[in-house]
Amino acid sequence: MEQQTQRRTKRKSDNNKYSKDAMSDMRHSLLRRDALSAAKEVLYHLDIYFSSQLQNASVPNVEKGTIELVEEFIFHVPKERNVQPKRLNSLQELQLLEIMCSYFQEQSKDAVRQIIFSTLFSPQGNKADDSRLAMLGKLVSMAVAVCRVPILECAASWLQRTHAVYCVRLARVLVDDYCSLVPMSIQTLKQIFSASPRFCCQFITAVTALYDLSTDDLIPPHDLLEMIVDWIFEDPRLTLVTFLNTPIVANLPLGCLELTPLAGLVRWCVESPLSYKRNRKPSLSNGHGASSKLSSEGVGEGEGEVDSQQPLYSKLHLSVLQILMMVQVHLAEKDLYGCFGLLMFEHVVQLVEELSRLVEELNPLNTARETELSLDRLAQSLQVAMASGALLCSREDLRPLCSRLPHNNLLQLVLSGPVQQPAPHAALPPGFYPHIHTPPLSYPALPVHPAHPALPVHPTHSALPAHPTHSAHPTHPAQTFLPGMAFPYRPIR
Repeated sequence: MEQQTQRRTKRKSDNNKYSKDAMSDMRHSLLRRDALSAAKEVLYHLDIYFSSQLQNASVPNVEKGTIELVEEFIFHVPKERNVQPKRLNSLQELQLLEIMCSYFQEQSKDAVRQIIFSTLFSPQGNKADDSRLAMLGKLVSMAVAVCRVPILECAASWLQRTHAVYCVRLARVLVDDYCSLVPMSIQTLKQIFSASPRFCCQFITAVTALYDLSTDDLIPPHDLLEMIVDWIFEDPRLTLVTFLNTPIVANLPLGCLELTPLAGLVRWCVESPLSYKRNRKPSLSNGHGASSKLSSEGVGEGEGEVDSQQPLYSKLHLSVLQILMMVQVHLAEKDLYGCFGLLMFEHVVQLVEELSRLVEELNPLNTARETELSLDRLAQSLQVAMASGALLCSREDLRPLCSRLPHNNLLQLVLSGPVQQPAPHAALPPGFYPHIHTPPLSYPALPVHPAHPALPVHPTHSALPAHPTHSAHPTHPAQTFLPGMAFPYRPIR
């Protein structure tokens, strides 16, 4: 047994030595090439290397030397400090992006595509990450423009397993390219809805993480908001694509995006009335006519923007409620009902804290209507999420949390009832709510009265004698109905 172990250790050591020697020879060969030719050669090497590894193992081993070749000859981060890095000019960079697009489109094996994409663009926590993410943004943006579905699918997997900080950076690049730089280019981004729903789902999740409405700069652009609302309204299941196609593990990776964009979408719907009210809050003027005029014009433009945005958020809120209602079926299919929530209680805590802070910030303004709308949407979202099993918490958990919010009739009703059916009716389907309400929060429950003793049974009486029949009374003439006459109503004074 010891001899076999020694032979395996020696064989592994020899393979590592051969691999290091091969990497060293390849590096010296690449140094003699121009930048574009060297990058193409590294891609060719990665294809042969991982195709060979996947024939022997389902999970290939990515060696450090391979990562170093990628960083040095594709992202141009020199291995040695004294070596001047080779830089690609704009034309060469475009040619390299076209080569990558063609490679990922022509590679027929998805496993090889995924591992090479991960090797190229997974952050390593070093100085090459900036170049890596810049190249990734340009490649995905090009894939959107020319509709390269294999690259979009690889990008969807990357967004699912990478830290949210990097995912937000990629989302920012795509939003800048298709919502800011070129007018009407949002139509190109809209077209990927049918091409890659998985990428669209991950993109929506990253966008809701990026635009969290915390400041005026983090409110989603109108074109982007309209596109996402249209996507979700047309197919609400789009937001559940990642959840439905991902095996659920006990511990999800820390720091990654959520499985669904539901938490971010609920935040958008609930906070948007107050966030846009804060966005158009007029600045204080010094009393001069010009300043007052500019301030009033700014408020007018802000009100027009709010009026155009709020119907979109109302449409989005309806779609979110529909999604929460269909979640129950999918949780039951995965045998996760009652033990896995797509909306975490921590999300609700953060949402209530942000909503409370917004209400306090805008208290001097006339925000009664916006506050009522935000609280109504919060109450509806909580009610449907708890009923469908998407949110695993009790009303006892929510009452102290929501006590800091202003009074709202619908929210008060949701927090006070209805109650779950008692144990004798446990066979009822999950989420069933009988038409029974607990008392309001401010009134104690009425005490149960003791049962009264049964009354004694009375004896039966003898039958009374029959009365004699009377002669028929003369008939009175029937009163005719006049539909045009008013009823003679006299109010009590």
